[in-house]
Amino acid sequence: MTCAACVNRVEKRLARIEGVSATVNLATGRARVSHPGTVTVGDLIAAVERAGYRAELPAPPPATQPPTRPPRQPSDASDPAGPPGSGGGREERQRLLITALLSVPVLVLSMAPVLQFRDWQWLCFVLAAPVAVWGAWPFHARAVRGLRHAAATMDTLVSLGVAASFCWSAYALFLGGAGTPGMRMPFTLLPSAGGEVAHVYLEAAVGVPLFVLAGRFLESRARHGTGQALRSLAGLTVKDVTVREGGAERLVPIERLRVGQEFIVRPGERVATDGVVVSGSSALDLSLVTGESEPVEVGPDHPVVGGAVNAGGLLAVRATEIGADTRLARITHMVTEAQAGKARAQRLADTVAGAFVPVVLALAVTVLGFWLGAGADPQAAVTACVAVLVVACPCALGLATPTALLAATGRGARLGVLVSGPRALETLRHVDTVVLDKTGTLTTGRMTVAGVTAVAGGMGRERALWLAAAVERGSEHPLGRAVVAYCGQQLPRLPLPGVTGFRATAGVGVTGVVEGHRVEVRAAGADAHPSLAAALAEAEAAGRTPLLVRVDGVDQALVCVGDVLRPGSYRAVDRLRRLGVRPVLATGDRAATAAHVAAALGIEEVRAGCSPEDKAELVRELRERGRRVAVIGDGVNDAAALAGADLGIAMGSGTDVAIGAADVTLVRGDIEAVSDAVRLARRTLRTIRVNLVWAFGYNAVTLPLAAVGLLSPMAAAAAMSVSSLLVVGNSLRLRTWQPSPRARRTGPGARAEGAGR
Repeated sequence: MTCAACVNRVEKRLARIEGVSATVNLATGRARVSHPGTVTVGDLIAAVERAGYRAELPAPPPATQPPTRPPRQPSDASDPAGPPGSGGGREERQRLLITALLSVPVLVLSMAPVLQFRDWQWLCFVLAAPVAVWGAWPFHARAVRGLRHAAATMDTLVSLGVAASFCWSAYALFLGGAGTPGMRMPFTLLPSAGGEVAHVYLEAAVGVPLFVLAGRFLESRARHGTGQALRSLAGLTVKDVTVREGGAERLVPIERLRVGQEFIVRPGERVATDGVVVSGSSALDLSLVTGESEPVEVGPDHPVVGGAVNAGGLLAVRATEIGADTRLARITHMVTEAQAGKARAQRLADTVAGAFVPVVLALAVTVLGFWLGAGADPQAAVTACVAVLVVACPCALGLATPTALLAATGRGARLGVLVSGPRALETLRHVDTVVLDKTGTLTTGRMTVAGVTAVAGGMGRERALWLAAAVERGSEHPLGRAVVAYCGQQLPRLPLPGVTGFRATAGVGVTGVVEGHRVEVRAAGADAHPSLAAALAEAEAAGRTPLLVRVDGVDQALVCVGDVLRPGSYRAVDRLRRLGVRPVLATGDRAATAAHVAAALGIEEVRAGCSPEDKAELVRELRERGRRVAVIGDGVNDAAALAGADLGIAMGSGTDVAIGAADVTLVRGDIEAVSDAVRLARRTLRTIRVNLVWAFGYNAVTLPLAAVGLLSPMAAAAAMSVSSLLVVGNSLRLRTWQPSPRARRTGPGARAEGAGR
């Protein structure tokens, strides 16, 4: 495929099959087809072949191999737009090089009359003949193929332009007097006619294929760059993995790794697949997987992601997911699917392109007839006709959206934002209300000690915490684990002592004897020591859980445990407001807890005590009010609201149900990426609009100039190539797009606040 007209023809041919719908992407050379079970793959391939093209299914990845290989772009070996590095790319370079070597002398002699020696025109004719035939052969071949299928594309226009220029030049040389020895021909940018000797247009006959081949070569290189995201993901996979079995280690292909097997990750190596650390500790670089720049410390029982780089020690990992189930494979699938879609504007452009080439052909015939009918010189009429054929280029129309989507989705993936497709981008741009879940979205989703308050005149904060952690070490309750973890952070050099007589009472607390002291950790009540009253009231107002530490029957400290806000939550909410997006907090937690979180983040509208059905109903209410609603969540209870919103955004650390119901996934679980996603969407849609305005505007300006004889065929060929390059170059700017720098935090969210579940 070479232009939007090709895309339109393939889509229409597939759509003729009952129940089939297809979306064809010019930039990737892929078609995404929906069809009933009664339609076979053979039927679909036959339909594409009837349109004049070849088709094949992408090679399926092995069952145990993550499908991270970038899709191959099938093309004819002679296709000048073949992807770089392929067979078509090598032949493309060879054809371009030979065409340039033959064309340059023709262009120089035609443009510089001072260099025109005796019989120069015949040398130009000898050099131009192989260019017009062999150099332009891909265009001629596809034009004939289209003719057999009663279709016309950009190749038809180029082929006719080259043939007309060369045939007129042959006529001028053999019959029009231009072959006379000593003939001189001046060069002008604007076409000219008249005189006793017919002009030769050999410079157009070689310039058109040269400029188009050069333009397509540069275009294919640029399009290759827009797909860098998938190639980067492909580079994260490993081919071999060191498996540990029976105490021995052996190197096996990744395809032979199975769930439950242990494998070794040495310093500098990539983690082969998703798993859990069995032994060892290290720091993992996840920047290419999740976009997170800071290394993540892992140890026993910590989950790891395939594709991460081991920056430190030796790790033994037990595989939990392989093949298409891995996180890296899911990311690659989402990026691939996103790049296959079309924006509404592109669907309009493809529809226009479907009728564009026939209209241009009719216009060229009309221009030729008009000039001849008006009594103009046949030479001027042919010149204007050829210029119309050459300058018309639906390539830019076909590339306007796909190249921008390729660059934008790839850039988003590198920033940790996975967008499902152009519909999600279009919706993101128009979102004006975002419904935020609390637990796991604005907060970490993990119980954390927010503070420890010691009784005045007691044993002190650190010793009370140390004794409480010693008792809680025997508990499996999340509150107990939070106390133990906090003690490990605060008192890393003090090992926890042994406990005897441990007892856990559901709904009350835990007790045990530590170094001869009876230690009790239980829920605090109104009977707590008076000096703890203020801390107790503050904890309850904030929605945190207060735990009373009592040693030998005497109150010693109050430990407040809660779900802590993510460090970037305030920044994220503030940036959304600055973008004109109104935040709404919807949580199943208590009203006091929700109010505390909302006050810390500056959120005015709060809905507390929401069930999953209540959240979905809230979304419906907002949409009925004319709001464009996005929902951000991470749990099963958010799935209904995510699916019912205009746009669902899932935290990458959330459940598979939530991610499956969402249109956008924040891979690294950073809510600050939401505003980055909105800004990237707006930038992408703006880029697509600029591309389409240029593509339509270029033809609106150049076609009339060519029709009235103010554009030579060679200048038309150069302009046509430049139009596609400008569209692709504009899209490539998205690859370097940067989110706004993170401002220093100020205001109520500057300090991490605690909140209950």
